[in-house]
Amino acid sequence: MTIESFPAFVVRKDDQGQVYSGIEQLDLDQLPDADVLVRVRYSSLNYKDALAASGHPGVVRTFPHVPGVDAAGTVVEDVTGSFSPGSEVIVTGYDLGGAHWGGYAEYIRVPVGWLVPLPAGLSLEESMILGTAGFTAAQSVQALIHHAVGPQSGPVVVTGASGGVGCLSVAILARLGYEVVAVTGKPDAHDFLRQLGAAHVIGRDEVTDDGRKPLLAERWAGGVDTVGGAVLTNLLRSTQHRGCVTACGLVAGTDLPLSVYPFILRGVTLAGIDSAQCPMAARREIWTKLAGEWKPDDLASLATRIDLSQLDEKIADILAGSIRGRVLVLPTA
Repeated sequence: MTIESFPAFVVRKDDQGQVYSGIEQLDLDQLPDADVLVRVRYSSLNYKDALAASGHPGVVRTFPHVPGVDAAGTVVEDVTGSFSPGSEVIVTGYDLGGAHWGGYAEYIRVPVGWLVPLPAGLSLEESMILGTAGFTAAQSVQALIHHAVGPQSGPVVVTGASGGVGCLSVAILARLGYEVVAVTGKPDAHDFLRQLGAAHVIGRDEVTDDGRKPLLAERWAGGVDTVGGAVLTNLLRSTQHRGCVTACGLVAGTDLPLSVYPFILRGVTLAGIDSAQCPMAARREIWTKLAGEWKPDDLASLATRIDLSQLDEKIADILAGSIRGRVLVLPTA
């Protein structure tokens, strides 16, 4: 099969250090060398992608660069012979969209060890509505279960609940029978979160306490924190005995001004969630759960669909914190 040039969203830096981006036509020989050539059908927009599109030095090491930490599509060729042409696969995490060109292009080349076969029960489109956000949410739920925080334990709080990880955490937890308390700073997201299954929706001010007490009244059996900073600090100070809080975000800050009291007096667990380097066996297990008993209802309703030409606008929105739900990216101009 002869492949003509294809569209990609490319980030460049000029001689003055100015970062800019736009849609370009690439050839296959411009892609990084790797085992498997995949035709991308869908990608998604994540906060890390917005940082990459901005040239953030913690994400992008060299220019030009193609962002996109998520991709789902069909195998065109695999030099290792592990996947047959036409196989449907998911690629999330590792260095995709960071050190390695990502999913904002019609074609990608990636190491064979990064590919997850699309599990039965999921379409390629659904896998990218979930994407890294859903994968991270599922890891958070798995951590709560591992630390014996079940539906019978009491309310579980989810911060940044209208964002990608947050809304999917709400949906998965509600599906599993948890009493979910969704935290959002967006009044217009309350109905959306209740439709996902949140039992209660509260504002950020209700998880804010600027006092210096090392412990606060016990409120939560567990929590999924997507924002970090003072919010995470307060969640840990107000979690019940033997509870667990997962952490995967830092938009509210990277500092954690906290004593050890929640950990040594209440036995609270702080579980860090790292999606990029999740081992393959665990990765496949999580995707199987997301295709089955953990799959949120009506995934399509969570997604806004865009093509590459609309990325700049949505990147600005996610950096401003004004995205609700998920953004599905089609690698077409």
